Amino acid sequence: MLRLISWNVNGIRAVYKKGFMEWFNKQQPDILCFQETRALPEQLPEPLKAVSNYNIYFSRPERSGYSGVALFSKPKPKRLERGYGIERFDIEGRVIIAHYNDFVLYNIYFPNGKLGPERLRFKLDFYKATLHHLKSTSKEQPNIVVCGDFNTAHKKEDLARPKQNENISGFLPVERDWLTKLIAEGFVDTFRIFTQGGGYYTWWDLKTRARERNVGWRIDYFFVSKSLRNKVKSAYILSEVYGSDHCPIGLELDL
Repeated sequence: MLRLISWNVNGIRAVYKKGFMEWFNKQQPDILCFQETRALPEQLPEPLKAVSNYNIYFSRPERSGYSGVALFSKPKPKRLERGYGIERFDIEGRVIIAHYNDFVLYNIYFPNGKLGPERLRFKLDFYKATLHHLKSTSKEQPNIVVCGDFNTAHKKEDLARPKQNENISGFLPVERDWLTKLIAEGFVDTFRIFTQGGGYYTWWDLKTRARERNVGWRIDYFFVSKSLRNKVKSAYILSEVYGSDHCPIGLELDL
């Protein structure tokens, strides 16, 4: 059984100060995917640098203190890619692609489109590039896992207040359509294999203390290719884990 956890930590150094190591030492997942690390490898606290039994990889953003993804993996990937080979995306350090023997893992921090029309276009272009890359990879290895902060809630049950947010980036029809397209290409939203309905969220606005009222959005996902659908044994949200405006999500695969 392979256990994976994905978490937008909103600053890996910040979450470290909030009891992260105690949680990490208890969980000990086989693979831990971070998004929004906001730090370079050399800036990690020493105890995090020194964790045993993990291979540690970063995708470095060009801009310090911004974006970034990291991978802590017990199994060593046979090959690693940082980005799509498209400079305008890759300089933001949003992607790590780890090739293992049995599957390929995409750890992605998708852009936020709320800063204006230019960033929304950037986000949609990034979505398009992601799908193109996934299709290309699937020709060589059909078993694919895609995880991370997608920055979009797919359906009405994936956020507490859909009506009030239908014109806000993160729930725009054009953004939601991309997730529908991803599913049409054969990718499965693993959480929905086991859990239906609303009330299950992964991000809450800190300024309005929305987490206390569970007024949230489900924007963090584990998707798997249809070839892995029957290998999925569990998919869940760790909503009791604090330290970020997002909570971790988990996936268990019987490979």
